[in-house]
Amino acid sequence: MDAPSPHRRFLDDVLPRIRQDGRVTGVAVAGSLAGGHPDAYSDVDLIVAVDDEAFDAVMRERLGLIGSWTELVAGFTGEHVGEPRLIITLVGPPLLHVDFKFVRTSDFAERAEDPHVLWDRDGRLARMLTEHPPANSPLDLQWIEDRFWIWVHYGATKLGRGELFEVIGFLNYLREVVLGPLAARRVGAAPRGVRHLESLAPDEARELRATLCGHDRREAGQALLAGVELYRRWLGESEVALRRHHRAEELAVRYLREVIAE
Repeated sequence: MDAPSPHRRFLDDVLPRIRQDGRVTGVAVAGSLAGGHPDAYSDVDLIVAVDDEAFDAVMRERLGLIGSWTELVAGFTGEHVGEPRLIITLVGPPLLHVDFKFVRTSDFAERAEDPHVLWDRDGRLARMLTEHPPANSPLDLQWIEDRFWIWVHYGATKLGRGELFEVIGFLNYLREVVLGPLAARRVGAAPRGVRHLESLAPDEARELRATLCGHDRREAGQALLAGVELYRRWLGESEVALRRHHRAEELAVRYLREVIAE
């Protein structure tokens, strides 16, 4: 596995220490390191598999354990991303962002993509990956269509009120949840917000620049319209049978244009 030198030094240092805990059955790395395209700015996404019967005890000790494994600068739990098993940390110096995800050994095979196993106490983790393929969740275009025009109306109300910071945040939300995933889907990549979009889908990324704006009402209105047009075009090219909300689309876009014209 290729890794930048700070990441490699960290792994070489931390793995022997983790292995000393008999409750740990294995360690894997996910993300860009596992995918083979890390750079100097990549995080380290570690998965620490723990014996099922010891899992609750390890969960209570996580920060202390991490501090015994490496130079822990700061860390917090991952409830805000819906993953309470996660500890998000800075270690070092040199500073490195490392995510420690603690999982029961019996749950190790539950994944969206394959990790790279760094150490496997008895070979069980490798067998689980072989026997259970990853479960990819496809982009739910109907879920998006059911919400999109309500979101457009919401953005238009913020524009009409002059809450431009709200509009800027809303446009970012649309890129993360709708337009970025649609752009990735167009090139056959996994939908992950706007991550790596400049390299994965450079043409779509260039088009997305039209949805950027400064703290300016005219720019914000044009960026909202650009987001609507990209959604219409990219969804129309998806060749997926959907229940389209044409009446909501018509009324929401009309309302947006009226607000822009005020």
